[in-house]
Amino acid sequence: MLEDKGYTGKVEFDPDAGVFHGEVIDLRDVVTFQGTSVDEIEEAFRNSVDDYLDFCRELGEAPDRPFT
Repeated sequence: MLEDKGYTGKVEFDPDAGVFHGEVIDLRDVVTFQGTSVDEIEEAFRNSVDDYLDFCRELGEAPDRPFT
């Protein structure tokens, strides 16, 4: 699991494609990311969270907050 700014990412590895792919969990919105190494997947996760927050700001909408 990855965490950034209160968001949590779940990561899985696809051995056939040789890539990690993940999704920010506990949101109604869908936020995904992928990478080919641990460093890359961690960076992609942080960038996806930042992009999601920027996108919501541009729309003038409050971003979903993780639910429990």
